[in-house]
Amino acid sequence: QVELVESGGALVQPGQSLKLSCAASGFPFSIYAMNWYRQAPGKERERVATITHAGNSTIYPGSVKGRFTISRDNSKNRVYLRMNSLKPEDTAIYYCNTYASSWGGKQDNYWGQGTQVTVSS
Repeated sequence: QVELVESGGALVQPGQSLKLSCAASGFPFSIYAMNWYRQAPGKERERVATITHAGNSTIYPGSVKGRFTISRDNSKNRVYLRMNSLKPEDTAIYYCNTYASSWGGKQDNYWGQGTQVTVSS
């Protein structure tokens, strides 16, 4: 059973930084790419970061490029999202995601429960 659990969301002021964490279990973490998505109320879900299985390559959309950094620690089955220079438009629920095959044999997109990030003065 694939499980992804996000943590670290908070209320912060514009310009401040925040680091999110995702704890993964139920699949061979180190061979799969990981993603962070976010969704604000009434808006489409948006992918904000991707990291390859070995952590050697990352990708970001223009909305966060230069401010967000995704990283992973395969020894701990964890993926992180460091967010700098936060803006009010970054306010959303942030989700950890992977397209993976569990040891039970099912390959699919899997999602965490989300963690709330609010950027406000």
